[in-house]
Amino acid sequence: MEQTVRFLHTADLHIGAPVRGFCSLTDVWSERLQRAVIEAYDRVIDAAIKNDVDFVVIAGDIFDAARASFGDFLHFFEGLERLDAAGIPSFLVGGNHDPFSSWRLDAGRFPASARLMGGEGPEFALFERDGEPICLIGARGYRNQAWPVDEPMAQGITRADAVLSLKAEHPLVAQAPFSVGIIHTGLDPDQSKAYCDSHSLMCADIDYWACGHLHNRCALPSEAAPRVVFPGCIQGLDVKESGERGCFLVTMERAGSSGPVRTSLEFVPTASVALNSLEVDVSACQTLADVTRLVISQLFHENALAGCDEMVARVVLVGETGLHGFLAKGDVIRDMRRRLNNAYPTFFCDALIDRTRPVHGRESLSREGLFTGQVLRVADRQRSRADEMVNFIQAEFVKRGIDVPSSLARRIGEFDEAAETLVFDLLEEADDAPAFDLLDEEEL
Repeated sequence: MEQTVRFLHTADLHIGAPVRGFCSLTDVWSERLQRAVIEAYDRVIDAAIKNDVDFVVIAGDIFDAARASFGDFLHFFEGLERLDAAGIPSFLVGGNHDPFSSWRLDAGRFPASARLMGGEGPEFALFERDGEPICLIGARGYRNQAWPVDEPMAQGITRADAVLSLKAEHPLVAQAPFSVGIIHTGLDPDQSKAYCDSHSLMCADIDYWACGHLHNRCALPSEAAPRVVFPGCIQGLDVKESGERGCFLVTMERAGSSGPVRTSLEFVPTASVALNSLEVDVSACQTLADVTRLVISQLFHENALAGCDEMVARVVLVGETGLHGFLAKGDVIRDMRRRLNNAYPTFFCDALIDRTRPVHGRESLSREGLFTGQVLRVADRQRSRADEMVNFIQAEFVKRGIDVPSSLARRIGEFDEAAETLVFDLLEEADDAPAFDLLDEEEL
């Protein structure tokens, strides 16, 4: 006889998160994004009830801060109470943003069917249906906001440990056909955030690892054969968090007591505002109006892919174009951004950035004169010494008491190209200046 269990897996709700990572967000759009996080959480609860799942798993970072506001706290618990009223239990763990210690004063407010697990060590529960054991649940979350780098988050979560922990209360627990582990982890790449070896997780005797922490959707070894799964955040929190955001409906099936477990995922989008960062190649544009029309067309295309009614985007103009001289002027870019934001109120252009280049290529520039060729040679030499340039820039930041951007090393090539373009823009401005202006400067 085939047995089945279906549950909803979500994580990284970040209720109460401040708006961050934007350049020039208006107050209206800032408030809109904060509401979007709450709306996304409501959609998670709606999806669980609509699909009549067996239970809900929330794998950490429910709140963005260890002490949530009273309003955010109440709204989250209203969602748990809606699940409870529908007969759907919920199992949750604390993440690094909302560790177990920050919940203790509020634990008494949980509905009877909701359970915060794994604050002091691995903790186990059993989901039953009609008195029959169906799914073993092992969980571990953050006790406080830090985690020992030498202790894997999943340590101690095994099927054998679950059976041993639960058999006194549930004598038939070993007959449960399914097992789920709930952890909040950065996996292998981030050992400072409760690391776990991904290969070890996939080889463990747990059928499905419901994970949180990574904000991008991910399933290992694949979404077609998921064992270690991150649903990502339910609403983008930063302009870099583009693409669909949501949760997973998870179905596990097993034929008999010894057959293999088959797991399938169904993604449920929950975001109401899409966030995007896109490049628009304007090489073929003849006029500034062409640029504006092309950007709007790209915004509609990206918005259609995201499936949201509203979108906040950062737009970077790229390509070689005869319009470069116009676009390099700040007032032109500011006016174009204003026109974009006035054209469609459901889109907001947070920043319009010009990274276009003049039409003449580097080879033709190198033939234009000794000085131009020397500038290009210096630029090439600088590119070949990326490490030296990173160290030089860091030293200049330190001298001025400015924090060094974490993206500096990754973006050094981009900065090199921008610097080269700026030098030639300045040279062109000098070539275009009236002769008497140059004489006046020399006399000074």
